Amino acid sequence: MKTIASISLGSSDEDYTVEAHFLGEAVKVIRLGADGDLEKAGQLLENVRAQADAIGLSIPDTAHSTLPASRRAQFTYLKQRAPEACIGTGEDLRGLLQEWAVRHVQTTLEHFFDNARVLILDGRSRYPIARALHEHTDNLSFANPWLDFGLPRMLTSIEQMNTYSELAGALLERPATQWVRRTVAHSPLWQLGKPLADGALHHAIAESHVIVASPNHLQSLEDTDLDGKTIMTSRVTDKTLAWMKAHKVAMVVDDSPWLNGRPVGVNVLEALICATTSRSPEQLSDDDYLQAIRATGIEPRILYPDGYRRVNRFAFVIHPLSQQYLTKTHPLDWIAEVSPGPIMNLVEKAVAYTPPFVYSKVSGIRSPTGDEAEGWLITVGGTPHEIMAHRPEFTYGRLLAAARLAKKLGAQIMGLGAFTKVVGDAGVTVARQAPLPITTGNSYSASGALWAAHEAARRIGRVRVGDSGKLAGNAMVVGATGAIGSVCARLLAKAVENIYLASPEPAKLLALKESIEQETPGAQVHLAAAADRDVANMDMIVTATSGAGKRILDIMRVKPGCVITDVARPLDIPAEDVAKRPDVLVIESGEIELPGNVQMKDIGLPNGIVYACLAETIVLALEGRFENYTLGRHIEWEKVQEIYKLGLKHGMKLAAIAGVNGTFTEEDFERVRRLSEPSQPSESGTGATQGARH
Repeated sequence: MKTIASISLGSSDEDYTVEAHFLGEAVKVIRLGADGDLEKAGQLLENVRAQADAIGLSIPDTAHSTLPASRRAQFTYLKQRAPEACIGTGEDLRGLLQEWAVRHVQTTLEHFFDNARVLILDGRSRYPIARALHEHTDNLSFANPWLDFGLPRMLTSIEQMNTYSELAGALLERPATQWVRRTVAHSPLWQLGKPLADGALHHAIAESHVIVASPNHLQSLEDTDLDGKTIMTSRVTDKTLAWMKAHKVAMVVDDSPWLNGRPVGVNVLEALICATTSRSPEQLSDDDYLQAIRATGIEPRILYPDGYRRVNRFAFVIHPLSQQYLTKTHPLDWIAEVSPGPIMNLVEKAVAYTPPFVYSKVSGIRSPTGDEAEGWLITVGGTPHEIMAHRPEFTYGRLLAAARLAKKLGAQIMGLGAFTKVVGDAGVTVARQAPLPITTGNSYSASGALWAAHEAARRIGRVRVGDSGKLAGNAMVVGATGAIGSVCARLLAKAVENIYLASPEPAKLLALKESIEQETPGAQVHLAAAADRDVANMDMIVTATSGAGKRILDIMRVKPGCVITDVARPLDIPAEDVAKRPDVLVIESGEIELPGNVQMKDIGLPNGIVYACLAETIVLALEGRFENYTLGRHIEWEKVQEIYKLGLKHGMKLAAIAGVNGTFTEEDFERVRRLSEPSQPSESGTGATQGARH
C-alpha cells in the first residue's frame, strides 16, 4: 500500500485518514493540519517523510498566502525541511482543474456563462477560472482590493486584475506593507470604513450571477443574498451543500478531485500520481495528468443544493406608444397638466434621442422544469410617430445601444417590442450587429393571437366544426402580407374553411396565396386590397397592420358575434370604435400568463401577464435557446408551432382574454352571444363598452 501524507497550513480540525484504490494500487492518505503555523507544518513534514511514499503540501487561500512570492517562499521553506522527500504542491494541476470546471459547465449546460456577471473574490488564486470565463463574458469583477486592503472597490476587468497583480502584488510582498496592514486593521478609522467596504462587496455580490470563491472565503458571503446565484468553489462537502441550500444558492460547481467519497486537495492528487507512477512532481507531464484523470473518472461536479434550478437571463426593448405614455413617467407627468400641446411635441422629439435605460427588472419567472428566468425591460425613447419619422438607421442605433446595455447587465438574449421590431428589415440588421442574440417575438405573437381568437370563438359558440374538420366559417387577416399577418394567414388556412386576406400590397398577396395553396392543398383563399368589401361576412378577423393609428376597417360593417383579434401595436381598432359594437368581441391579441411569482413594473397589463412578443423572449431564455429566432418579414410557421409547444412546456398559459377596457368576464361573452342571435335587435351605437376591468 502506498502512503500519501498531506501537510496543510489549514486547520487540524479537518484532518482525516482515508484508504482507497488509485490507478490500480491500494493507497492511504493521511491529512495533517498545522493550524496556520509554518514551523509546525515543517515539524509535521519531518515526522512523516520517512513513512510517506509522497507528500502533498497545501497552503489555504488567504490574502497573503495567495501572493505568488509568498507561496513560493513558504513552499521552499517546507521543502527544505525534507529535501529528499517527493513533495508536490499541485499548483499546475490546480490550474488545469479550475479551467476544466468552466469548460465542463459551458459544454454540459450550453451557454451557461454567456454574458454572466461574475464576481471573483480572489483573482490570483482563481486566475485560471477568470481566464476561461473571459472567453464567454466581459462582465468580470474582482474583489482583491477589498480582500487585500479592505477597500470599497472592485476591479471590473481581467486587464485591471492583471495590472493590479503587478502593482499591488509587489507592494504586498514588502514587510513594511504587512506591518501597515496589521496596524491599520486594528485602528478606529479602519473600523469606521469597514461597513463601507463590506457594503461594496455585498453590492457586487447582489449584482453578480456567478460567484467564484475558495472554501476559506465562503464566510465572506454569509450575510449576503445568494438566492439564485451560482457558486464556483472547491471541496464541497455535505455540510457545505447544506449551507448553500440554506442560502438559496441555485447551483454549485466543485472543481476539486474526490477520493473514496470525499474531496481532497490538488496537492493530494499530485502526490498520488507521483507515488503510483514513481515519478517526482518535476517529471510529471500533462499526459500524466490526463491519464490519471481519465483512469479515475475525476470531473468537475455540478450540484443543485435544493434540486435542479437554473436561472437564465433576457432583456426586452419597449418604447412609449404615445405622448400619453410619456406623461405617465416622472418627471414628465406634470407637463401634460401645464401644457399638453406644443411642449409635449417638443418633449416627444427630445425623448426620442435619449439613451436607452432600464425601466424595470423582471424576476420570479419559474418554469415547472426547474428553469428560471430574470431580465430587464429596456426603454428606448421614440414613440411610433418619432420612429416612423426617422430613417431606420436612427432606430437601429438605439437598439444596438440597448443591446450593449443588455449585454452589460448579463442578458443572454434580447427581444424587440412594439414598433422596434417592424422598423427597416424587422430585426435582421440589428441581429447582425448586436453582441447577443435577437428575436422580434413575432412567432409567439402570431401563436398568441390565434390562441386567443380560437378560445374566444369557442366560448361565444357561434362557429362550428364542419365536415372537413375545419371551422365552418370565414376568417380574415387584415395586414396579411406583414410578418405576423402572413403566418396568421398560413395557420388559419389550416383551421378555417374560408380565409380572406387583405393588404394594400397586391403582388405580395398573390404570392402569399400561392404559398398557402401549396402548403395547404384545398385551402379556399380570397384576396382583397382592403378589408371593407368582405368584412360583413367574417366570423373571425385578425388585424396585424403597422398603420400606427390609421383606420383599417369599418367596424360598423362587421356582423354580430364576430371575434376580432387586434395584434397591432398601437392598436388598429381604437377604443371609440370598440364601444360602438357591444355585439362584437374585440381582443387585444393573445396575452400570456407567465409561470411563477412574477415581479416587474406596470406595463399596462395585470400582474404576471405580458404581451406575446415578450413571452417569446422569456420562453427562449427558459429553454436556453440563445439564438436569433424570429427575424425579418417572413415568419416560419414551424417556429410558431414550436414556440407554442415550448411555451406549454414551461408553464405559459393564455391569459384571461382582454379588450381595450380590461379583462373580459363571462357576462361579456354572454352579452355577445345574446346580441348575435338573429332574433335579437342590435344594440350597435349605444356607446356600451366592452370588458369592464375587474
